[in-house]
Amino acid sequence: MSKKEIKIKLTRSTIGRTKKQKRTVEALGLRKMNQVVTHKNNPAILGMVEKIKHLVTVVE
Repeated sequence: MSKKEIKIKLTRSTIGRTKKQKRTVEALGLRKMNQVVTHKNNPAILGMVEKIKHLVTVVE
């Protein structure tokens, strides 16, 4: 994995969260708890992660 990529792991459930937060999690490609996805490190992805930082953990 290069420095231009980040791994995002869904660590908390989306049950009881707002529709906008659920859509953000889905847009990142996260569907199940503890699922890890890899994305390019760009402002759009980082902005999405910032909005749901209480639900995910980031490994750079």
